[in-house]
Amino acid sequence: MNDDRPVNAVETTGLCKTYAGTSRQGPKLALDNISLEIPRGSFFGLLGPNGAGKSTLINILAGLVTRTSGSARIWGYDIEAEMRAARRSIGVVPQELNIDPFFTPRESLDLQAGLYGVPKAARRTMEILEAVGLTDKADAYARTLSGGMRRRLLVAKAMVHSPPVLVLDEPSAGVDVDLRRQLWSYVRELNAKGTTVLLTTHYLEEAQELCDQIAIINHGKLIACEAKTSLMQRLDAKEITLTLDRDLAAIPEQLNQFRVELTAPRRLRFSYPPSKNNSGEILAAVHNAGLTITELDTREAELEDIFISLTSASDAGSGDDLETAGKSSKTG
Repeated sequence: MNDDRPVNAVETTGLCKTYAGTSRQGPKLALDNISLEIPRGSFFGLLGPNGAGKSTLINILAGLVTRTSGSARIWGYDIEAEMRAARRSIGVVPQELNIDPFFTPRESLDLQAGLYGVPKAARRTMEILEAVGLTDKADAYARTLSGGMRRRLLVAKAMVHSPPVLVLDEPSAGVDVDLRRQLWSYVRELNAKGTTVLLTTHYLEEAQELCDQIAIINHGKLIACEAKTSLMQRLDAKEITLTLDRDLAAIPEQLNQFRVELTAPRRLRFSYPPSKNNSGEILAAVHNAGLTITELDTREAELEDIFISLTSASDAGSGDDLETAGKSSKTG
Protein backbone atom coordinates (compact mmCIF):
# COMPACT_ATOMS: atom_id res chain seq x y z
CA MET A 1 0.00 0.00 0.00
CA ASN A 2 1.42 3.35 -1.06
CA ASP A 3 1.90 6.06 1.56
CA ASP A 4 0.98 9.34 -0.09
CA ARG A 5 1.76 11.41 2.99
CA PRO A 6 4.62 13.91 2.57
CA VAL A 7 8.07 13.07 3.93
CA ASN A 8 8.23 16.50 5.57
CA ALA A 9 5.29 17.90 7.49
CA VAL A 10 6.57 21.47 7.06
CA GLU A 11 9.02 22.86 4.53
CA THR A 12 10.24 26.41 4.04
CA THR A 13 12.56 27.51 1.26
CA GLY A 14 14.37 30.84 1.32
CA LEU A 15 11.68 32.31 3.55
CA CYS A 16 12.14 36.03 4.24
CA LYS A 17 10.09 38.63 6.06
CA THR A 18 10.86 42.33 6.13
CA TYR A 19 8.73 44.81 8.05
CA ALA A 20 8.43 48.37 6.79
CA GLY A 21 10.44 50.86 8.79
CA THR A 22 9.41 54.08 10.45
CA SER A 23 10.59 57.63 9.91
CA ARG A 24 13.33 57.00 12.46
CA GLN A 25 14.18 53.41 11.57
CA GLY A 26 14.64 51.63 8.28
CA PRO A 27 13.08 48.29 7.27
CA LYS A 28 13.47 45.42 9.74
CA LEU A 29 14.48 41.99 8.53
CA ALA A 30 12.68 39.47 10.75
CA LEU A 31 13.44 36.31 8.75
CA ASP A 32 16.50 35.99 6.57
CA ASN A 33 16.45 33.16 4.02
CA ILE A 34 15.05 30.44 6.28
CA SER A 35 15.10 26.99 4.67
CA LEU A 36 13.76 24.38 7.02
CA GLU A 37 12.51 20.80 6.83
CA ILE A 38 10.40 19.36 9.65
CA PRO A 39 10.08 15.58 9.18
CA ARG A 40 6.65 14.00 9.38
CA GLY A 41 5.96 12.58 12.83
CA SER A 42 8.81 14.41 14.54
CA PHE A 43 8.73 16.37 17.78
CA PHE A 44 10.53 19.47 16.51
CA GLY A 45 11.89 22.27 18.68
CA LEU A 46 12.25 25.81 17.32
CA LEU A 47 14.44 27.81 19.68
CA GLY A 48 15.88 31.31 19.76
CA PRO A 49 16.25 34.44 21.91
CA ASN A 50 13.45 37.00 22.17
CA GLY A 51 13.09 38.79 18.85
CA ALA A 52 14.87 36.03 16.92
CA GLY A 53 11.96 35.54 14.51
CA LYS A 54 10.29 32.41 15.90
CA SER A 55 6.81 33.88 16.21
CA THR A 56 7.12 35.58 12.83
CA LEU A 57 7.84 32.19 11.25
CA ILE A 58 4.90 30.57 13.06
CA ASN A 59 2.56 33.42 12.12
CA ILE A 60 3.52 33.00 8.46
CA LEU A 61 2.71 29.28 8.65
CA ALA A 62 -0.58 30.09 10.38
CA GLY A 63 -1.55 32.64 7.73
CA LEU A 64 -1.43 35.61 10.10
CA VAL A 65 1.60 37.25 8.50
CA THR A 66 2.40 37.46 4.79
CA ARG A 67 5.88 36.40 3.71
CA THR A 68 8.08 38.87 1.82
CA SER A 69 9.72 36.19 -0.31
CA GLY A 70 10.44 32.48 -0.39
CA SER A 71 7.92 29.69 0.04
CA ALA A 72 6.42 27.42 2.67
CA ARG A 73 4.45 24.19 2.52
CA ILE A 74 2.41 22.47 5.23
CA TRP A 75 1.68 18.78 4.71
CA GLY A 76 2.72 19.27 1.09
CA TYR A 77 0.37 22.24 0.48
CA ASP A 78 1.72 25.67 -0.46
CA ILE A 79 0.54 28.17 2.17
CA GLU A 80 -0.61 30.64 -0.50
CA ALA A 81 -1.41 28.67 -3.65
CA GLU A 82 -3.23 25.99 -1.62
CA MET A 83 -4.18 28.12 1.36
CA ARG A 84 -7.31 26.26 2.49
CA ALA A 85 -5.68 22.83 2.45
CA ALA A 86 -2.58 24.17 4.18
CA ARG A 87 -4.61 25.77 6.98
CA ARG A 88 -6.67 22.62 7.47
CA SER A 89 -3.40 20.76 8.00
CA ILE A 90 -2.15 22.87 10.90
CA GLY A 91 -3.35 23.69 14.40
CA VAL A 92 -1.68 26.54 16.26
CA VAL A 93 -1.60 27.13 20.01
CA PRO A 94 -0.61 30.81 20.32
CA GLN A 95 1.26 32.49 23.14
CA GLU A 96 -1.62 34.86 23.89
CA LEU A 97 -4.66 33.63 25.81
CA ASN A 98 -7.12 34.72 23.10
CA ILE A 99 -10.28 33.12 24.47
CA ASP A 100 -13.77 34.62 24.44
CA PRO A 101 -14.60 34.98 28.15
CA PHE A 102 -18.36 34.51 27.56
CA PHE A 103 -18.05 31.15 25.78
CA THR A 104 -17.81 27.85 27.60
CA PRO A 105 -15.13 25.34 26.56
CA ARG A 106 -17.82 23.20 24.92
CA GLU A 107 -19.11 26.17 22.93
CA SER A 108 -15.59 27.31 22.00
CA LEU A 109 -14.69 23.91 20.58
CA ASP A 110 -17.97 23.54 18.70
CA LEU A 111 -17.57 26.99 17.18
CA GLN A 112 -13.96 26.28 16.21
CA ALA A 113 -14.95 22.96 14.64
CA GLY A 114 -17.69 24.72 12.68
CA LEU A 115 -15.22 27.28 11.36
CA TYR A 116 -13.13 24.41 10.00
CA GLY A 117 -16.19 22.76 8.45
CA VAL A 118 -16.19 19.73 10.73
CA PRO A 119 -19.69 18.13 10.56
CA LYS A 120 -21.53 17.90 13.88
CA ALA A 121 -21.52 14.11 13.73
CA ALA A 122 -17.74 14.09 13.36
CA ARG A 123 -16.93 16.52 16.15
CA ARG A 124 -14.98 15.20 19.16
CA THR A 125 -15.70 18.00 21.61
CA MET A 126 -16.02 15.99 24.81
CA GLU A 127 -13.26 13.57 23.81
CA ILE A 128 -10.83 16.47 23.37
CA LEU A 129 -11.93 18.21 26.57
CA GLU A 130 -11.38 14.97 28.48
CA ALA A 131 -7.92 14.60 26.94
CA VAL A 132 -6.88 18.04 28.21
CA GLY A 133 -8.55 17.59 31.60
CA LEU A 134 -11.41 20.05 31.16
CA THR A 135 -14.44 17.74 31.23
CA ASP A 136 -15.69 19.15 34.52
CA LYS A 137 -15.37 22.69 33.12
CA ALA A 138 -17.13 21.99 29.82
CA ASP A 139 -20.04 24.32 30.63
CA ALA A 140 -18.23 26.92 32.73
CA TYR A 141 -17.58 30.36 31.25
CA ALA A 142 -14.00 30.70 30.03
CA ARG A 143 -13.56 33.79 32.20
CA THR A 144 -13.84 31.57 35.30
CA LEU A 145 -10.99 29.26 34.21
CA SER A 146 -7.50 29.53 35.66
CA GLY A 147 -4.57 30.51 33.46
CA GLY A 148 -3.46 26.89 33.16
CA MET A 149 -6.96 25.76 32.17
CA ARG A 150 -7.17 28.49 29.53
CA ARG A 151 -3.84 27.34 28.14
CA ARG A 152 -5.17 23.78 27.86
CA LEU A 153 -8.33 25.08 26.21
CA LEU A 154 -6.16 26.67 23.51
CA VAL A 155 -4.57 23.27 22.87
CA ALA A 156 -8.03 21.73 22.63
CA LYS A 157 -9.18 24.40 20.12
CA ALA A 158 -6.13 23.72 17.94
CA MET A 159 -7.06 20.02 17.73
CA VAL A 160 -10.76 20.20 16.77
CA HIS A 161 -10.06 19.55 13.08
CA SER A 162 -7.50 16.77 13.76
CA PRO A 163 -4.60 18.51 12.00
CA PRO A 164 -1.51 16.42 11.18
CA VAL A 165 0.70 19.32 12.33
CA LEU A 166 0.39 20.93 15.77
CA VAL A 167 2.30 24.13 16.56
CA LEU A 168 2.82 25.02 20.23
CA ASP A 169 4.09 28.58 20.73
CA GLU A 170 5.31 28.81 24.35
CA PRO A 171 2.47 26.54 25.53
CA SER A 172 3.62 26.08 29.12
CA ALA A 173 4.07 29.76 29.97
CA GLY A 174 2.19 30.43 33.21
CA VAL A 175 1.25 26.78 33.68
CA ASP A 176 2.09 25.15 37.00
CA VAL A 177 4.15 21.97 37.24
CA ASP A 178 1.25 19.51 37.53
CA LEU A 179 -0.71 21.03 34.65
CA ARG A 180 2.44 21.21 32.55
CA ARG A 181 3.03 17.52 33.13
CA GLN A 182 -0.55 16.75 32.05
CA LEU A 183 -0.21 18.95 28.98
CA TRP A 184 2.99 17.25 27.87
CA SER A 185 1.51 13.81 28.49
CA TYR A 186 -1.30 14.62 26.08
CA VAL A 187 1.01 16.15 23.46
CA ARG A 188 3.37 13.18 23.65
CA GLU A 189 0.42 10.87 23.10
CA LEU A 190 -0.58 12.87 20.02
CA ASN A 191 2.98 12.69 18.71
CA ALA A 192 3.13 8.92 19.33
CA LYS A 193 -0.02 8.55 17.21
CA GLY A 194 1.61 10.40 14.32
CA THR A 195 0.94 14.12 14.87
CA THR A 196 3.94 16.26 13.99
CA VAL A 197 4.64 18.70 16.83
CA LEU A 198 6.45 22.02 16.39
CA LEU A 199 7.37 23.55 19.73
CA THR A 200 8.80 26.91 20.67
CA THR A 201 9.75 27.33 24.31
CA HIS A 202 12.02 29.31 26.60
CA TYR A 203 12.26 26.27 28.89
CA LEU A 204 15.28 24.67 27.27
CA GLU A 205 15.08 21.65 29.57
CA GLU A 206 11.63 20.96 28.07
CA ALA A 207 13.01 21.05 24.55
CA GLN A 208 15.88 18.79 25.56
CA GLU A 209 13.52 16.25 27.08
CA LEU A 210 10.75 16.32 24.47
CA CYS A 211 12.24 17.09 21.07
CA ASP A 212 14.02 14.76 18.67
CA GLN A 213 14.90 17.51 16.15
CA ILE A 214 15.94 21.06 17.02
CA ALA A 215 16.43 24.27 15.04
CA ILE A 216 17.87 27.48 16.47
CA ILE A 217 17.11 30.91 15.01
CA ASN A 218 19.00 34.07 15.91
CA HIS A 219 18.44 37.52 14.41
CA GLY A 220 16.25 35.96 11.74
CA LYS A 221 18.89 33.50 10.58
CA LEU A 222 18.87 29.73 10.95
CA ILE A 223 22.09 28.92 12.83
CA ALA A 224 21.46 25.23 13.57
CA CYS A 225 19.04 22.51 12.48
CA GLU A 226 19.71 18.87 13.23
CA ALA A 227 18.84 15.87 15.35
CA LYS A 228 19.03 16.57 19.08
CA THR A 229 21.64 13.84 19.62
CA SER A 230 23.86 15.37 16.95
CA LEU A 231 23.39 18.89 18.30
CA MET A 232 24.27 17.82 21.83
CA GLN A 233 27.59 16.47 20.59
CA ARG A 234 28.62 19.83 19.16
CA LEU A 235 29.83 21.08 22.51
CA ASP A 236 32.65 18.66 23.26
CA ALA A 237 32.61 19.21 27.00
CA LYS A 238 31.97 17.24 30.15
CA GLU A 239 32.63 17.73 33.85
CA ILE A 240 33.38 15.28 36.61
CA THR A 241 33.50 16.35 40.26
CA LEU A 242 35.24 14.15 42.82
CA THR A 243 34.84 14.39 46.59
CA LEU A 244 37.85 13.04 48.51
CA ASP A 245 38.30 11.55 51.98
CA ARG A 246 40.77 14.24 53.09
CA ASP A 247 41.62 17.89 52.57
CA LEU A 248 44.08 19.00 49.89
CA ALA A 249 46.27 22.07 50.13
CA ALA A 250 47.00 21.99 46.40
CA ILE A 251 46.31 19.93 43.29
CA PRO A 252 48.70 16.94 43.06
CA GLU A 253 51.27 17.28 40.30
CA GLN A 254 50.10 14.01 38.67
CA LEU A 255 46.79 15.67 37.82
CA ASN A 256 48.17 18.76 36.10
CA GLN A 257 47.85 17.02 32.73
CA PHE A 258 44.09 17.68 33.03
CA ARG A 259 42.06 20.85 33.32
CA VAL A 260 41.25 20.59 37.02
CA GLU A 261 40.18 22.97 39.81
CA LEU A 262 40.29 22.59 43.56
CA THR A 263 36.82 23.99 44.26
CA ALA A 264 36.87 23.04 47.97
CA PRO A 265 39.48 21.45 50.25
CA ARG A 266 38.09 18.01 49.43
CA ARG A 267 36.63 18.60 45.98
CA LEU A 268 38.24 18.40 42.54
CA ARG A 269 36.40 19.40 39.36
CA PHE A 270 37.71 18.14 36.02
CA SER A 271 36.59 19.67 32.71
CA TYR A 272 37.48 17.69 29.63
CA PRO A 273 36.51 17.02 26.00
CA PRO A 274 35.09 13.45 25.75
CA SER A 275 36.56 13.17 22.26
CA LYS A 276 40.09 13.34 23.74
CA ASN A 277 39.78 12.12 27.33
CA ASN A 278 37.54 9.79 29.28
CA SER A 279 36.59 9.48 32.92
CA GLY A 280 38.56 6.24 33.27
CA GLU A 281 41.82 8.09 32.58
CA ILE A 282 40.96 10.71 35.17
CA LEU A 283 40.00 8.17 37.83
CA ALA A 284 43.19 6.20 37.19
CA ALA A 285 45.30 9.35 37.58
CA VAL A 286 43.52 10.21 40.84
CA HIS A 287 44.18 6.71 42.16
CA ASN A 288 47.84 6.93 41.16
CA ALA A 289 48.08 10.21 43.06
CA GLY A 290 47.16 8.29 46.23
CA LEU A 291 43.74 9.89 46.62
CA THR A 292 40.58 8.12 47.78
CA ILE A 293 37.24 9.10 46.24
CA THR A 294 34.14 9.15 48.44
CA GLU A 295 31.70 10.66 45.96
CA LEU A 296 31.55 11.20 42.20
CA ASP A 297 29.32 13.45 40.14
CA THR A 298 29.30 13.97 36.37
CA ARG A 299 27.71 16.67 34.23
CA GLU A 300 27.08 16.31 30.51
CA ALA A 301 26.72 19.25 28.15
CA GLU A 302 23.10 20.40 28.15
CA LEU A 303 21.00 22.04 25.48
CA GLU A 304 21.29 25.34 27.35
CA ASP A 305 25.08 25.19 26.98
CA ILE A 306 24.75 24.56 23.23
CA PHE A 307 22.18 27.35 22.89
CA ILE A 308 24.36 29.89 24.67
CA SER A 309 27.41 28.82 22.70
CA LEU A 310 25.66 29.21 19.33
CA THR A 311 23.90 32.50 20.07
CA SER A 312 26.45 34.34 22.22
CA ALA A 313 28.37 35.68 19.23
CA SER A 314 25.35 37.68 18.05
CA ASP A 315 24.56 41.18 19.23
CA ALA A 316 22.15 40.57 22.11
CA GLY A 317 19.84 43.54 21.76
CA SER A 318 19.11 43.76 18.05
CA GLY A 319 15.61 43.18 16.75
CA ASP A 320 13.93 42.75 20.14
CA ASP A 321 10.72 44.24 18.78
CA LEU A 322 10.49 42.15 15.63
CA GLU A 323 8.21 39.50 17.05
CA THR A 324 5.94 42.14 18.54
CA ALA A 325 5.72 43.75 15.13
CA GLY A 326 4.96 40.34 13.60
CA LYS A 327 1.99 39.79 15.87
CA SER A 328 0.45 43.17 15.11
CA SER A 329 0.71 43.01 11.33
CA LYS A 330 -1.16 40.72 8.95
CA THR A 331 0.22 42.08 5.73
CA GLY A 332 3.69 43.31 6.68
